[in-house]
Amino acid sequence: MSTTPAVPAGPGRPVVPAEPLMSWRPRLTVRLRLTLSYALLLVLAGGVIGVIIYAVMRFVPNYPLTAANPRDQTPVATRGEILDTVVKLTLYALALLAAIGMGAGWIIAGRMLRPLQEITSAARLAANGSLDHRIRLGGPRDEFTDLSDTFDEMLERLERAFTQYRRFAANASHELRTPHAVMKTMLEVAIADPDHQDVRELARRLHETNQRGIDIVEALLALAALGNRKVELEPVNLASIARQAVAELQPEAEAAGVELSTSIEGSIVEGNETLLHQLIINLGQNAIRHNLPVGGTAKLTVQAGRLTVVNTGEVIDPAKVATLAEPFARGARLAKHSGGGHGLGLALVAAITTAHGGTLSLAPRPVGGLTASVHLRPATPTPHTTF
Repeated sequence: MSTTPAVPAGPGRPVVPAEPLMSWRPRLTVRLRLTLSYALLLVLAGGVIGVIIYAVMRFVPNYPLTAANPRDQTPVATRGEILDTVVKLTLYALALLAAIGMGAGWIIAGRMLRPLQEITSAARLAANGSLDHRIRLGGPRDEFTDLSDTFDEMLERLERAFTQYRRFAANASHELRTPHAVMKTMLEVAIADPDHQDVRELARRLHETNQRGIDIVEALLALAALGNRKVELEPVNLASIARQAVAELQPEAEAAGVELSTSIEGSIVEGNETLLHQLIINLGQNAIRHNLPVGGTAKLTVQAGRLTVVNTGEVIDPAKVATLAEPFARGARLAKHSGGGHGLGLALVAAITTAHGGTLSLAPRPVGGLTASVHLRPATPTPHTTF
């Protein structure tokens, strides 16, 4: 392997170290291999035909042949002369077939592989960070169009995932920075004027702000844990879990002036009791905190593996509903008063639902508010299971 000479140093020019040159290697492309294959097949087919003709001509009598009419003096070829001619013409034919195979094969292979070149170009664009490009390959349905459609679907999912990741990173950075900035400001004010500070009030506000930061970190860790481990599921009584969660939510609902009602029927599902309890708590808190300022309602229903929470509130744009389950997505009311939540409640609900193999659907109500439904897999309790 040779190396390029080092560029000497000069005024304003640093020394560039020598770099090894890559040894040149011939590239045997797929198009060339297909072309050689086509030519080889033609040559082999021609060779087989030539061998068959040669074998058949060996049955020609070996004695001198004469014309059927004694007056006809036209010379007649002997078997040896015929066989020599067959071999010579076969060699010429094989050479012609090889040339035709190379030329036609190169053209045919190029046309067949043209869709692959478009897919390769799209892959290069995606590798450079351009995820908005789509191939949308036309033509008859074949392996290339299947590959193109699959690649387009992958690009769409990647683009959506990267968009969510960028939004999540920006929101997480803001949410994690805010509590620290608030605590820093309060401490700086207290240090600047320590004699006029209510220590008890300052400690209470610092505690609340610090707790908010802890809640955000714990919620992020819970999201990461759900995405990286398998949840052990067993038959659990969703109705019992819902009743316990509603009892915990009732004081917050009364303090917010929200009427919390239930309609709970027995329902045995495959689940994790701790995670399902957290799921119901998050849905209930979302229904209470995103409700009307005064006099709103929220209703929790459990029936046959389906959990539904319906609440009143502000009219929600249907286009925004699809983003509510993303991390740090919050309603308009909490966006104005961010102390009520950190926007990870529905994201945890979505993650818990996915871990249980269920489905989460969010739908805005025409009169205002939201309907959240979670479908879980029903389960039959084992003989040793008690509820």
